[in-house]
Amino acid sequence: MQEQFFLPRPDFPQNPRSTEVSWMMIKEWFKSGSPWVWLNAAAVSTCIILVVGLLLLVAVRGLGHFWPADIIEYSYTEDGKQTFIVGELIDTSIMPAKMAKESGYTLKDNTDTLVQHLIKTGNRDISGMDFRWIQQQNIQSERHPDEMIAIERREWGNFYGRLVSVKENGKVIATGEKAWPVVQQRIEQALEIFEEIEYLQKKEIGAINHKLERLRLKQKSLELKGKWTDEAIKEQAQQKAELDKEYKGYEEQLAVLYKQIRRDSLVAKESTGTELEIPLESVVHVIRPNSMNVFTKIMQYFIKFGEFVSEDPREANTEGGIFPAIFGTVMMVMLMAVIVTPFGVIAAVYLREYAKQGFTTRLIRIAVNNLAGVPSIVYGVFGLGFFVYILGGNIDELFFPESAPAPVFGTPGLLWASLTLALLTLPVVIVSTEEGLSRVPKSIREGSLALGATKVETLWRTVLPMASPAMMTGLILAVARAAGEVAPLMLVGVVKLAPTLPLDGNFPFLHLDRKFMHLGFHIYDVGFQSPNVEAARPLVYATSLLLVMVIIGLNMFAISIRNNLREKFRALEGM
Repeated sequence: MQEQFFLPRPDFPQNPRSTEVSWMMIKEWFKSGSPWVWLNAAAVSTCIILVVGLLLLVAVRGLGHFWPADIIEYSYTEDGKQTFIVGELIDTSIMPAKMAKESGYTLKDNTDTLVQHLIKTGNRDISGMDFRWIQQQNIQSERHPDEMIAIERREWGNFYGRLVSVKENGKVIATGEKAWPVVQQRIEQALEIFEEIEYLQKKEIGAINHKLERLRLKQKSLELKGKWTDEAIKEQAQQKAELDKEYKGYEEQLAVLYKQIRRDSLVAKESTGTELEIPLESVVHVIRPNSMNVFTKIMQYFIKFGEFVSEDPREANTEGGIFPAIFGTVMMVMLMAVIVTPFGVIAAVYLREYAKQGFTTRLIRIAVNNLAGVPSIVYGVFGLGFFVYILGGNIDELFFPESAPAPVFGTPGLLWASLTLALLTLPVVIVSTEEGLSRVPKSIREGSLALGATKVETLWRTVLPMASPAMMTGLILAVARAAGEVAPLMLVGVVKLAPTLPLDGNFPFLHLDRKFMHLGFHIYDVGFQSPNVEAARPLVYATSLLLVMVIIGLNMFAISIRNNLREKFRALEGM
């Protein structure tokens, strides 16, 4: 007989036993731990998506700044007067009609929204501002003329307009379209001369000034010691005469170079018809973005990005590059790592291997763990009070009395900043190293001692190498935290603009007493202290991206070392 299946009616009562079985299955599912696995996976996935999204936002906003944007010429009507506005389109804002009317704007054609465009007009030396907002409803037309040029200057920002002529010693040598290849050639020559001037000023003349300063300090030191004799005076005068002669030679070379670089200039016309003569010594680039193809724009993009990474900042850090900040960040982190690693390892070895495990040891561990939660600005205040004023001041009195009253180490600098961050990250290294030491099997220690090795030899040749991956883990965490710290550095060494790098060709080559620039502080300064907010905004994103890249690069280097060490001692860990 064929079986027949019937679906239950909706109003038919369900079997209570089936409901009980469902609840039991749900309870077993929760007991198995699967929901928590899924929740953790969802949390990790969400965090990864948020981090990747943030990095993409920073990358797009920051790296897009270096793309050579088209120059647009707007025919604009305002208060019944027609004008021309030339510049780059930076941003677009859409404001609801109600909000626009409350803000005092008048809407035409009863539109629902007010569309505004942020235009980088440049020409700050003429108009007094780099950016301005214009309304879409007042734009009559817009054009992209191929002859429009963008001039990047060392001062006064960008200039947008049309090239009129090129001058040599005040005489016009090319006009109109013929002036474009001439100005390109003359700018290349001017840039080469500018590099020679920079080299002579920073390297050669800088080295002479450094030697003269050392002679002055040597003279004062001999005077304080009562050894400023006729022989010393004669020797000092001879050395100074040689340096003065060398200095005059470089001055003559500079005079020739300055005469050459000041020879040429260009004349450009802005949108109002005003002509401006710009010396080529103040010009960095002159481009025609509207006439560029994609390949040319890509080349110009990488040139601009390369300058951003390798050059010094200009215009209150809103123009130029950030190389001193990159260098200062990497140098400080490396010094911090060199300082914190041995101290953290020694402290962890003592607590784990030598100290008697009792109340005092437990109290020390609690104190170390609590230090990790102290606000970073507190470390900055401690570093300023102890390292700079007490330790640095005493060092100046003992070893640099000839520099008084000018401080040497008694002022914030690279050394004190590195020591402060080393103190800040010390608990992380101690805890990680202790965990690594605790993971080394007791049998390894006993076997080494049984073979005749001393405790020191066992520790140095067996235990520490096996715990080295944990040490590197602590160092990775320390680098990740120290590289992004800003608050303590504002007190112990970082500055807005450092005149010289801590590392140069003058003895002793690494100058730990000098102040330095830092990417984190550069972001704060450009983002919150800049007089030109709109110009600084893309640089904040670009600098933030570089800071993340620097931290990732340092961490990847440390992680590669840790992985190699872990693979090397993996066999011993299994014993």
